[in-house]
Amino acid sequence: MRIRKVETSKAKEKKTDFSNWLFLAPCLLVLILCAGWPLLRSIFFSFTNASLDNLNQTDFIGLENFVSLARDRDWWKAVLNTFLITCISVPLETIFGMVVALILHTNFKGRGIMRAVVLVPWTIPTIVSARIWGWMLNDSYGIINELLMKASIIDAPVAWMASNFLSIMSMIVVEVWKTTPYMALLLLAGLQSMPQDCFEAAEVDGVPFRKTFVSIILPMMKPTIIVAVIFRALDAVRIFDLVYILSSGNNANATMSVFARRHLVEYQDIGFGSAAATALLFFIAFLTVLYISFNKKKLNSLD
Repeated sequence: MRIRKVETSKAKEKKTDFSNWLFLAPCLLVLILCAGWPLLRSIFFSFTNASLDNLNQTDFIGLENFVSLARDRDWWKAVLNTFLITCISVPLETIFGMVVALILHTNFKGRGIMRAVVLVPWTIPTIVSARIWGWMLNDSYGIINELLMKASIIDAPVAWMASNFLSIMSMIVVEVWKTTPYMALLLLAGLQSMPQDCFEAAEVDGVPFRKTFVSIILPMMKPTIIVAVIFRALDAVRIFDLVYILSSGNNANATMSVFARRHLVEYQDIGFGSAAATALLFFIAFLTVLYISFNKKKLNSLD
């Protein structure tokens, strides 16, 4: 009798698994067609000498595109720019996002309206916000220079996008302004999922907020912070539209995505551009595996 019950339960589990895969099949099919096939085709082109005018007449050249990519100074400059934007903007967004999340987590009048207002920078399309910031940073008529001169911080207008260093810093400022609400939203969800009796007990005992944050909030929020940082870092590594609009496609300020797009579209070198895109793909995959492996123990606490 016991054997028959075990066999019945196994049959039910197999039937349930089949039903789950059946429901997932349409989604997986769309994902394969929309993402999988273009991805595989791009990887294939990276090993060929394909160009935009002869996609059907390509020759296999092996790793030649990747060797040329490794010798390209503009590529490594784009890698450095991407690395700087990611490593500076993501920590700043996490810190500011945590501050905003802690404020929105408290009870005060108008909290619902404040939550909606905070999300405005994130909801604006990136192209629109990048164009607005481009006007504001303009050295001739930009309001940023006007405000800084009125505050006696600078004596003359600054060409923010003319210098490589200033342009990268300006992009980081715009990126932090736009994406901090996204981090605040993720961290706020983590704060609201925490047991509220911990906060109430600390408040009753008169524990200072600094000690509550360090001893209670931060340890319990670590899994949420890790996941939020992973999502945000992956998004920052493939940054394109903001950099492309603000830098006007300048080689000195390009990121890896902008570099790949230039060779794919402007130079019409599909093979070399696909190699750059493939390198970016494996770079993102490497960062993901490295970061998850490093924080594996912390991520297990999410279970």
